Amino acid sequence: MTSDPMTSNDQPGASPPPRRWQPVSALDRRVLGVLVEKAKTTPDVYPMSVNALVNGSNQKNNRFPITQLDTDDIEESLDRLRGLGAVAEVQSSGRVSKFRHYLYDWLGVDKVELAVMAELLLRGAQTEGELRGRAGRMEPIADLSALRPVLDSLKAKGLIVSLTSAGRGHVVTHGLYLPDELARVRAQFAAESGAADRDETSPRLPSAAIAASTAGAATKPAPATARDSSSGVPASPSELEALRRELAEVRGHVGQLRGELDELASQLRRKVVDVQEIKDSLGL
Repeated sequence: MTSDPMTSNDQPGASPPPRRWQPVSALDRRVLGVLVEKAKTTPDVYPMSVNALVNGSNQKNNRFPITQLDTDDIEESLDRLRGLGAVAEVQSSGRVSKFRHYLYDWLGVDKVELAVMAELLLRGAQTEGELRGRAGRMEPIADLSALRPVLDSLKAKGLIVSLTSAGRGHVVTHGLYLPDELARVRAQFAAESGAADRDETSPRLPSAAIAASTAGAATKPAPATARDSSSGVPASPSELEALRRELAEVRGHVGQLRGELDELASQLRRKVVDVQEIKDSLGL
């Protein structure tokens, strides 16, 4: 899939560049996520006008929470992000100002890392399987084995944090929360993870924390005990583990399908955005 150009200052043997990014507000995170998403999935409408950013921020698919932002909100966010060096205004052929992101340099990431970050900025906390499927609509990610080194790299840069222990159902989120926001998210996941740990037979993720941090996540089944349907005898530990692996794989496939549906919806909206851009350029 076509994506926006990546710039990099990395040189062999050179020390890593100083960190440029910093935590930003929820509104600013939404604007950054939209700029990255549209640059990668609909490059013909990128850079983006303020009106296009309003529409992209308020769309109902691949967003959590759903917002009702207006042009004033977006313009204020763009002013802040320009001051941080994360966004720049670029000249266009018409009278409408357009904006692009500089997140490759600002975050210090590559193409796949930026796709992962964009999904986290747009949706919040997600399991590895969900994240692979959704980020895969912007950059190819073959499977969870291909995703995990990307997550390790982002974690080393402080850009993502784990909200649950590694392994099945591992949940991560971005590190761009403001300090008080991140503390609340961590505390909620920690509290519910502790409750889940006390019930050894429950494969359930922290449900309330998922609901507070993500959108459209699949309902997580939490049977108290797996049983053989024909005999009523509890399943053995090995059978339980096999079922859990199968469930994790199904969740990964569901995440991928959601990503593909999001991409199709984005393509359908492209014509609407094109019409709006024409109207903007004509001052209608």
